[in-house]
Amino acid sequence: MIILGIDTSLRSSGYGVLSVEGSRMRALEAGRIKNDPKLPLSDCLRAIHARVAELIAGYAPDVLSIESVIYGKNAGTMLVLGEARGAVIVAAAEAHVPVYEYEPRRVKMAVCGNGLAEKIQIQRMVKTLLALDELPQNDAADALALAITHAHSNSVLNARTPI
Repeated sequence: MIILGIDTSLRSSGYGVLSVEGSRMRALEAGRIKNDPKLPLSDCLRAIHARVAELIAGYAPDVLSIESVIYGKNAGTMLVLGEARGAVIVAAAEAHVPVYEYEPRRVKMAVCGNGLAEKIQIQRMVKTLLALDELPQNDAADALALAITHAHSNSVLNARTPI
């Protein structure tokens, strides 16, 4: 199974491509989609959509794993995050790749065993679980963690419905 994890953000969306064979997981690629702060919203969304579509075309993932919408105090930030998620979801839908979403606490619990884990803990555990040579960048680590969460959730007992 190939899982594409995406940690959405307008300016720095993380991505991670994970190959899963039985209980063995291997990172195929990870990085981030970085948008210049001066770019207008529409250009950022287009760049996110284009890169996700490129990753889907290149790796043909079986599923895409994304963080569920989190609630915050700043409605404007939540709206922009939702738009970035939309760009990712549309890219997956165009390629007929099912999308699964996971709450941040569930991702932290799946990777670190602690729903309140800090960013550095996620980076360290992703490095360990995937036997990486170095700590992945924050956004890439979060994306790989989303993919790992789906790999752990992909059993008959934990079957989920795509969004």
